[in-house]
Amino acid sequence: MKKLDTSLLCLLVMAFLILQSCSKEEDILLDATNSLTTDLDESISAWEEVELEARTSNDISQLNTNILAQWTNTFLEVERYAAGMRPNGSARAMAYIYLASYETAAPAMRDHVSAAATLGGIDVEVPSELGSIDWEIALNESFSITLNHFLINVPVAIKAKIDVVHDQLDSYLSIGVPPSVVSDSKSWGALVANTVIEYSQTDRAAEEQMLEPQPRSYEPPTGDGFWTYSADPERALFPYWESVRTFVISPNQTSTVPPIQYSEERNSRYFRQMQEVYRANNSARENNDEMLWVAEFWSDDVEGLMFSPPARQFAIANQLISMYDMNLEEALVMYLKLGCSLNDAAVATWKYKYQYMVMRPNVYIKEFIDPDFQTNLFRLVYWPNPSFPGYPSGHSAFASAAAGVFIDFFGDRTNFTDRCHEGREEFRGEPRTYRKFSDMAWENAYSRVPLGVHVRMDCREGLRLGYEIADAINRIDLSRNAQRVKSNESLAVFE
Repeated sequence: MKKLDTSLLCLLVMAFLILQSCSKEEDILLDATNSLTTDLDESISAWEEVELEARTSNDISQLNTNILAQWTNTFLEVERYAAGMRPNGSARAMAYIYLASYETAAPAMRDHVSAAATLGGIDVEVPSELGSIDWEIALNESFSITLNHFLINVPVAIKAKIDVVHDQLDSYLSIGVPPSVVSDSKSWGALVANTVIEYSQTDRAAEEQMLEPQPRSYEPPTGDGFWTYSADPERALFPYWESVRTFVISPNQTSTVPPIQYSEERNSRYFRQMQEVYRANNSARENNDEMLWVAEFWSDDVEGLMFSPPARQFAIANQLISMYDMNLEEALVMYLKLGCSLNDAAVATWKYKYQYMVMRPNVYIKEFIDPDFQTNLFRLVYWPNPSFPGYPSGHSAFASAAAGVFIDFFGDRTNFTDRCHEGREEFRGEPRTYRKFSDMAWENAYSRVPLGVHVRMDCREGLRLGYEIADAINRIDLSRNAQRVKSNESLAVFE
């Protein structure tokens, strides 16, 4: 047998490796698909059956939240692998995804109306003859399209789960439904989803920043106590995010409280804030006590391991719709407001982060307290800090922007057990129970101190700002009665 020349041998080896790689990816995809299909089969079998008449009526308040809960779970499962999105891109994605789901079901809402006129800019034109719509089939179509669009940079095997969920639910929901109804329902869901996507693309500031979340063009100002960067992982993340579209309240409409003045004096307020982080961080790790549990329970910093901080609030909301036995209309209203609140919180918080440029405690502590200091976050990531300034805390703003919405719906007092990370072994994710939503938000915010990545003033200002944004969101009244009142007031002007 003749010897193969070197170049041909190299080509054969490369071909073998490519085929082997493809085979492994197919195996991963097959495992993921089989696992998800099994989970979906079990989930669907547990669904309460809803009569077709109710699913096609003009009153979705008769429907349960199974379809919403399933798609939110899918979002949470996929979003944690979406590289370069957290936290701002994820907050924006959820606002548009749940705006689309709300508008998809709006024609069948008994007590609420389309959000288009209130939020401005978007125009979902309802056909004069919409046809008979199965609202669950329409929502299934809408969620599938928007998740596929807004969740970017996700491994193929993971993102394929979106199509698996869609197809599995489509098969289940279409049983016994006239083909014309199935077709009209899918068309309506697709129309709304694509209209919302087109609307999102008119926000050029956001679209461009999602392509380059850490722009090399950004040069941060320098000064004593300023947040700075040197290595690539510390390049500024979303430094121009204040220019992104908001839905209810722009960053210029929010207020701000300046941070404590920077000081290197050991008896200064600034030094004491840093010293508190140093002691809380080290004590939590050394004692492996409740404070470390709290720090890791609320971290949500790590791609591939946890969903993002704003997505965490939807994981909580998904549990609340079951706990409070909400119907589909009520849940869609809450999810719309939650998405808007988190989006607007991200825009305002990032405006102030890059306005004040406050350094992270890790930098200060190593310089003035202990050169060997290490945050409790470092065990889970390969860089010591999130890649943006500290003041105000984004975690804290997301916590209160969500808590404000929850309080508006349910009141502050609750008996809620958060099971978001139940069963995790990489960190301490055992469930925690709260008697007030405000207590849960406070714990979420101040968990950043024993984690070692924020000082107290960051957390306090983030909480204050988030509640301010939630207050603005809660003043938006989409109820049908409110629209009637507005209409009557308008008529009175011309009398």
